[in-house]
Amino acid sequence: MTSTSSADRADQPRSPLDDLVPAWLSVPEVAERLGTAPSNVRGAFASRRIVGSRPGGHQGFRVPEAFLVPAHLANAADPGPAPEPGHEKEVILPSLQGTIVQLHDAGLTDDEIVAWLFTTNDDLGTTPVQALRKGHKSAVRRAAQLLD
Repeated sequence: MTSTSSADRADQPRSPLDDLVPAWLSVPEVAERLGTAPSNVRGAFASRRIVGSRPGGHQGFRVPEAFLVPAHLANAADPGPAPEPGHEKEVILPSLQGTIVQLHDAGLTDDEIVAWLFTTNDDLGTTPVQALRKGHKSAVRRAAQLLD
């Protein structure tokens, strides 16, 4: 299954998040990529392991594709060996949950959290989600503290 890029939905209404997030996944697509059931993905929303949105007039929830990482790269500071071809597994970016909780505690809505994660932060020199994917969890959390 392939992700839906903002350009692929040119005939649908756009949201401001479409300009920030390059690719979205539906809940069933996330479940397939994680090798789990859609109910488990909804549980990840409930436990704040992941956030999503209804960008551009979609009826269903969408999750930024960048929130998923290859399992062997889940710990960017200590990546594991690459799996054999055909045995790749993806996981939710582990450092995302604490960051989401921190941003939620600062009063941000899910849409605002997604926007913050995909907006270039001058202190980080990149977007917070890219910094998290590179293993810079502490720097991202310090940047998030400035929102309080």
